[in-house]
Amino acid sequence: MIKLKDGALTLFESALYKTMSAVIETEDAIIIVDPCWLPHEVEEIRQYADAVADGRQKYVLFTHSDYDHIIGYGAFPDAQVIASAALADKNEVEKEAILEQIRGFEDSYYLERDYEIAYPVVQHRAEYDGQVLQLGNGTKLTFYLSPGHNDDGMYTVVEPLGLLFAGDYWSDIEFPYIYFSSTLYEASISKLDTILAAHSITRLIPGHGNSTVERDEMKRRQTADFAYIAAMREAVAAGDQAAVDALIEGCPFPRNLRKFHLGNQQLFERELGVKGVE
Repeated sequence: MIKLKDGALTLFESALYKTMSAVIETEDAIIIVDPCWLPHEVEEIRQYADAVADGRQKYVLFTHSDYDHIIGYGAFPDAQVIASAALADKNEVEKEAILEQIRGFEDSYYLERDYEIAYPVVQHRAEYDGQVLQLGNGTKLTFYLSPGHNDDGMYTVVEPLGLLFAGDYWSDIEFPYIYFSSTLYEASISKLDTILAAHSITRLIPGHGNSTVERDEMKRRQTADFAYIAAMREAVAAGDQAAVDALIEGCPFPRNLRKFHLGNQQLFERELGVKGVE
């Protein structure tokens, strides 16, 4: 699974959706980000984290609560959990709906795990932009809330390494997947400018697709996401289905991405009060 080893950072790529997990080794801690998907993949990440821990406290950081990102939670019972307050504070109905998605995935592929499927219990909550969590003497995490894709996302900057974990934003293979709010999505991706101004970012790591160390590429992804949202909003408002369809011409994995594009269209129709195509 190892996609990249760069000093303290190891990136793991799942066979599913090019989903990225990470293990970060610092003097003070081992930080595991979004361990997922398949049972043997979670086990590989767990074994790697255990092998390098050397007595250091382990933390699991969840970028948001989508079921594919929290599916590995139960494999790390000795880790403290870091996530947004919104993730932590979901009600029991919401938590159960996410767990049922995991169960449905497991049943679909006859999967079995050696740990219990459970919703994360959060020890360290991110409640506002710029909030800092100090781990030991030298490791600092700074959080920026990122609702829009769903309602409980957060970006995390890991210093002094300069790593930016983006969750399901700024992918090089996906257009914006908007499940919650397009206007909040725009507000969240605009925070890249704040983050780049406030931190020396050395690598941006999205939840799906390739990381980048190039600031121009980070900005290109942000610009492309703004453009997609603006064009979708305009096309939906005009009732121009051809323009909607044209937005993802040439996209990779079109049979699957078309489904998410349609979901976006339906969300924009609801937001704009526009009747969808029959």
